[in-house]
Order: sequence, then structure tokens, then C-alpha cells
Amino acid sequence: MEWLNIDFWLKVALCIVCGTAVGLERQLQRKPTDIRTCVLICLGTMTFVYLGTLLAGNQDPTRVLGQVVTGIGFLGAGAIFNREGLVVGLTSASVVWMLAAIGAAVGLDRFGIGITLTLVTLFVLIALHWLENNVLILKKRA
Repeated sequence: MEWLNIDFWLKVALCIVCGTAVGLERQLQRKPTDIRTCVLICLGTMTFVYLGTLLAGNQDPTRVLGQVVTGIGFLGAGAIFNREGLVVGLTSASVVWMLAAIGAAVGLDRFGIGITLTLVTLFVLIALHWLENNVLILKKRA
């Protein structure tokens, strides 16, 4: 009856909230990593890490985390494209990495870290995007 465990559902809810927050920003920017994708990456990572901790008596849960990181690398690589000599999608790939980190933190009962990483990710995506745009505007005026 593991699915009745309130701790599990708290983790699920937190991954949905964190993934939705990051995914909303990505969707508003019309990026391929939309809300559903972000929630599922965060939730999937949390699930694998959580299941790994349930095996702690028999197995090393850090091995699960290491394999998740490898898999996320392949998923992020799929977001990177080369168009006309320009590399695009690096931010989307980086968001995939951050979502996995958020999900891993939640899966390891580090809720504060997961929330903090979500807020920092949103800061980087929103504030630094604004800064980049304004620096380009000032550079064009000079």
C-alpha cells in the first residue's frame, strides 16, 4: 500500500508545483520544454530517486541517482540543435538538468533544496533574460 503513503503524495505535489512553475516560464517563452514536459521530468526523476531510497537496505541508492543523471543527459542532448551554424536549445537542455536536480532533491526529502532550486532557476530564466535583452538594446544604441 505504498501508494497511500502521504510522504509520496507530498513529493508528487511538490514536483508538480515546481515543474509547473518552470514549465510555465518556458511555455510563455514558446520553448519546446513546456509545462507538461517540465512536470514529467521533475516527477520522473523524483520517482526514480524515491524508489532508489526504498531499496537502500539492499542496494546503493546513489547508483540510481547516477543513472538518472546519465539518462537526463541524453534527454537534454535531444533539445540541442544546430541550425545554420548556430547552436540552439542549450537553455532548454540546461532546464532539463535543473528539473532533474529539483526532482532528485524532492525524492531525497530535501524539499527546501527543491524549492530553492526552482526559485533560482526561475530567477535565471526571467531576470537574466531581461538583462540580456536590455544589454542588447543598450549595445545597439551605442
